[in-house]
Parts: sequence; C-alpha cells; structure tokens
Amino acid sequence: MSEEPRSIKYDDSLALHADTADETSMLAALKSPKRMKTEILGGLLVAIALIPEAIAFAIIAGVDPRVGLYASFLMAVTTAIVGGRPALISAATGAVALVIAPVSREFGMDYFLATVMLAGIIQIILAALGVAKMMRFIPRMVMVGFVNALAILVALSQLPHLIGPDIPWIVYPMVIASLVIIYLFPMITDIVPSGLVAVVVITVAVQYVGWDIPTVGDQGALPDSLPSLVLPSVPLTFETLKIIAPFSFAMALVGLMESLLTSKLVDDITDTHSDKTRVCAGQGIANIVSSLFGAMGGCAVVGQTMINVKASGARTRISTFLSGVFLLILVVLLGDYVAMIPMATLVGVMIMVCITTFNWHSVKPSTMRRMPFTENLIMIITVIFTVATNNLAYGVITGVITATLVLARRISRFSYVEKIVDEENPDVQKYRISGQLFFASSNDLVYQFDYKRDPGHIVIDMSDAHLWDSSAIATLDAIEQKYMRHKKTVEIVGLNEISQKHHDLLSGQMGED
Repeated sequence: MSEEPRSIKYDDSLALHADTADETSMLAALKSPKRMKTEILGGLLVAIALIPEAIAFAIIAGVDPRVGLYASFLMAVTTAIVGGRPALISAATGAVALVIAPVSREFGMDYFLATVMLAGIIQIILAALGVAKMMRFIPRMVMVGFVNALAILVALSQLPHLIGPDIPWIVYPMVIASLVIIYLFPMITDIVPSGLVAVVVITVAVQYVGWDIPTVGDQGALPDSLPSLVLPSVPLTFETLKIIAPFSFAMALVGLMESLLTSKLVDDITDTHSDKTRVCAGQGIANIVSSLFGAMGGCAVVGQTMINVKASGARTRISTFLSGVFLLILVVLLGDYVAMIPMATLVGVMIMVCITTFNWHSVKPSTMRRMPFTENLIMIITVIFTVATNNLAYGVITGVITATLVLARRISRFSYVEKIVDEENPDVQKYRISGQLFFASSNDLVYQFDYKRDPGHIVIDMSDAHLWDSSAIATLDAIEQKYMRHKKTVEIVGLNEISQKHHDLLSGQMGED
C-alpha cells in the first residue's frame, strides 16, 4: 500500500520567534541613534503622505474629512501597540471607504460608527478562528499580481492631481523635480529620507516663488482638536443588526485581506516573519477603538507601508506609532504649515513608490518566456481584475480561483488507468489506477474500461491512487454498476486507509440516495 498523504502543519512557534525578533529590533532601535533617526523620519514622511489620502477617503465614505484623519491616527497608534507586523501602516483606506459609504449616506453617522465597531468585532472573531492561516493558500503569482496591481492603482489614484482643467502647468515640473530629488539625494547621503527632503524643498520653493498650485489645504479642512469619545446612538435591536451586519462583514473581510497581503509583502521585503493572527486581531481592536472616537476605521495601507519600509527603511513599531502621533501633531498643531504642502510633491513621492513597488522582473519578456503560460496568466488575471474593480481583495480572490482551476487541471493529467494482461489467468482482468482522484481527474475514468469484452471478474488495483472527494468515489461506483449490468463482478483492492474510509462512508450514502 502507498503512504498516506501527509499535511504540512503550521508552525505556531514562528509567531513566538517573530515577537522575540520584534522586541530585539525595537531595543536595537532605542539604543542606536541612526536606527532611531530612521524610524522617526520614516514616521514623519508617512504622516505627511497620509494626510491627503485620509481626507480623500473620508470624502469617498461620505463623512467629514476629520473622520478620516482621526481614523488614520487611531489605526496607526493602536496597531503599533497590538498589531502583529512591525512597520506596517494602518489607516483609513479607499477599499474600506467604498464598502461602508452606503451606510453613512442612507442611515447616518451613528449607524456608520456602529458598522465600523461590528466589523472590528468580526475581525477579532475571525482571528480567533484562524483565518490568517488561509494566507498559505495564496500562490506566489497571485502575490506578484497583487503587488503589480497595487503599484498601478496607486499610480492611477494620482491622476486627479495631474489631469484636469484646473491643474496649472507648473504642477508637472514640480512632480519631475520631486522625482529627481528622491532619486538623486540618496547618492549624496541617506541621513534623511529623500522623500521627506523632496517635500520640504518643493514646499519652500513654491512658497518662496509664490506659485498658485493645489495644496494639501485644498483637499479639505484639517482638525483643530483631539478626537473625543463617541458612542454610536443606535437601537440594540435585530433590525439594526440586519442593516449594519452585511456592511460590517464585507468591511471585515476586505480589511483583513488587504492587511494580511500587505503584511506578507513586508515579510518578503524584510526577510522576517510576522504573527498573522495578531495582525487580524490588531486590525479588529483598532477598528473598535476608531469607532469609539467617531472615526471611520480602516486597514493596512500598502502605499504608505511601502514608503515606511522601502523609501525610509523603517523596520519597527516605533515608526508605525510615530506616524500616527506625527499625523495628529501636524494637522492639529501645525495645520497651517501642512496645508501649504503642494500636492505635486506628494504625487512625486507616490509615483516613486509605484516604480519601486512594481515587480519589473515579472514582466520582462525573457522572464515571461521562461515561466509557464498558466503562471503568467494567473498574474495577468489578478492584475486585470484588481485594476478593473479598483479593489485589491476582489483581484486576489479572482487570482486564487484561477490558480486553483489551473492546479486542478494540471493534477488531473497525472491520473492513469493501466490494463494488465495476465495470460496465466484469462478469467480475470486486472486494471491499475494511479494518481490523485478528485472531481477534475476522475470523471473520464469510466471510459477507460472495456465493459463488454472483459472477462467475468475484474480486479481494480488502487495501490498507487488516492480518493479525495465524492466525485472520485461516485466514479468507482459507476464503474462497478456498468460491469454489474454486464453480469460481471468487480473487486477493488489496494485502497489506503483514508481512501477506504471515504469509499465505505460515501459509497454507502450514495447508495442510500
């Protein structure tokens, strides 16, 4: 008999190793002035980049810009404390805004906050149920497609700041100047993140010359006070649950998927492991905290995370925590100065992030020729669906489904039926079935047997096969039934223990049906 298939178990000890490494890196940052400087400046650059997007996402959600800014502050600070991925930036996001926008529009702010709170509770429950382990089922080419689609979406999100009748011509030289500074400044020194240098230099230049170009202040009003505790005033009834539950569940799923994918992306960039279950729970706690202070909640933001990790070189929770603190300081205490920052320089920062994030190697002709067609197809489908729906979660789900179908088709080709000729025993016909039998590979097996001309007794050897689902068992039953109609007997031998149990259980049930 063949060996039973063995599953690879998730090593929960990796989470402990991740926590230990996180504590070590934080202690090292506190002891090293250079590392601490990187974390501080990374947090500052992220905070500046978060402001216009938080305002824009609040507008998408149909709420006051302050609601988005408060959400970015609360999400960043909370996940820095309870989250599972150091240097991951969580804030208000477009995906979450799109999902819950109908609630604020149709039911008002109190139902909106209750929706965010329930989404956080659902995320904590899903974390306890181990949903984070589902990340193992996302293939590499789906991840590559996710990264490439992300870069494209971030680039497309900058177009409103570059195209339109109200965009002055001076914006384009400012964007180019920002890109040049970001690219060249690291050749001089890496003491300060080049993105932050670009923001300061372009802002000072614009103010000095007096050019009239769009600024952060044009995106919406900045808050002038700290967030205060607000409890959603909604009736605790089943009717309320019916209204908010669908939106909460969608927000929880979209938020977790984007957070887990971003967390895995940071894992790959930094060659470290993160506690994905803690990532999920941290997002849930942050959304609950956010709703209690009248904010819109959110999830991990890939663009700002890439600024933090790739552009700034930050690696610890310190940068995440400081990004939230700096954001609040900037908009509350230094709002007048932040409002002066030209959108053109922030566009330059985000374009450079897109350039560095996109996996250019994956689209090189030489690489695509070496890769199997189906692998390239999975990546392309993931990118197309993500960009078309403007939703990273939908694109990844489509990519995973495509990869699953490709894998099923590929495995189905490795199932064989061999007819064994035994001249010493002509009254018995033997067949040997090899391979993994499931819905995609078993359906054609019924056509591999000679029901009319075979002798009265048939032996089917399953030593090299494994039954995975009811389709495979139904196929074996169909083969037996066909031989029985020709007054012939069938003997199935060699089933491994698991396959035998499945066959006995499901074959009996199907017989009753």
